[in-house]
Amino acid sequence: MKAWKQVLISVVLVAAVFLGWAKFYPGAGTVLARYGIDWFSAPAPEGGAQQAAGQPRRSGFSREALVVTAPTGIGTVNDRLTAIGTGHAVRTVSIRPLVAGQIAEIPVVSGARVAAGDVIIKLDSAEEELAVERARLALDDAERKSERLGSLLAQRAVSSVEADQARSDLSTARVALREAELALARRTVTAPIAGSLGILAVNAGDYVTTQTDIATIDDRSQILVEFYVPERFAARMAAGTMISATAIARPGEQFEGEITAVDNRVDEASRTLRVQARIANDRDLLRAGMSFEVTMRFKGETWPTVDPLAIQWDSKGPYVWRIIDGKAERLDVAIIQRNADRVLVKADIAEGDTVVTEGVQSVRNGGAVRIAGEPPAPADGAKPAAADGDQPAGSGGTGRGGAGS
Repeated sequence: MKAWKQVLISVVLVAAVFLGWAKFYPGAGTVLARYGIDWFSAPAPEGGAQQAAGQPRRSGFSREALVVTAPTGIGTVNDRLTAIGTGHAVRTVSIRPLVAGQIAEIPVVSGARVAAGDVIIKLDSAEEELAVERARLALDDAERKSERLGSLLAQRAVSSVEADQARSDLSTARVALREAELALARRTVTAPIAGSLGILAVNAGDYVTTQTDIATIDDRSQILVEFYVPERFAARMAAGTMISATAIARPGEQFEGEITAVDNRVDEASRTLRVQARIANDRDLLRAGMSFEVTMRFKGETWPTVDPLAIQWDSKGPYVWRIIDGKAERLDVAIIQRNADRVLVKADIAEGDTVVTEGVQSVRNGGAVRIAGEPPAPADGAKPAAADGDQPAGSGGTGRGGAGS
């Protein structure tokens, strides 16, 4: 067989298959309608049986796209801030002795609760005690001498210069006693604040200097939580703002507090702002160094929300199909925030609008759509079906008396 005959036969077969698919395949009409092909419309003859029965005209395929829809809603964004912070005692003191010496006694134990003024350690103070005794004896001698010269001055038995010198020596003796007592007092290290004593780093008999850390005392009556917030929240941070904190070590328990301090500048490297908040610790459940999840709530911003399946993409960006009066309308959107069940968008969408979530491949801009589960709309010009026994006007009946009498 010649080549041109083979080509001709192939073209005829392909055309026949295409016509059969377009005519009889249920979804073929929808696919062709997307490309503007409407060659197979076959309107019923006027006055035919379908018109007489009141049924709508039927084409070779339905031009309405069958879709599944979902209503839009309203969502809020930037209404809550969550940050991870570190807890600190409201006051922490590292204890060091003011003088060097050998530890003679440690009257407290690690982890004990101490009050302000409680003795933490005592250094060997034999020399200082002797110095105090010498200073006290010198003071007593100066007092007696001052009194004696004062009496003699009243009797004009001594000069006023000698009496003044005696009074000066008395003042010097008093200062010397105070100096000796101060040196003795510094041999005893006391707690400067009330709180919980940490683990002691020394033992009795150790020689310590002014650089030796004895222990730390934490005042845990309140916990100071320090955290960092993104730069965009800087304007919302103010002293007195309430916060909620959850300790990672105590899940399920929530602690309330308030912001007490906000840094005066944003960190240039991380673009975050340092914030401090205090939370009460009346039951002493929290410790310094714990990590906290801090939560703050704000008024936030409201945006329309759509189902994630409604978001479509093309070269122009994201868009959705909105249904208005049975017609599809393309609406460009800008995504604000994507969540698991809803997407917040910036678009001209009102709460309760209907958008297409399934069947988008058959939707055209301005094209008619039919929502799944709803009955199809009647075709234009369709008439209700005639009642049983009624005859259309002008019909030629053959019933009784049909022949002329």
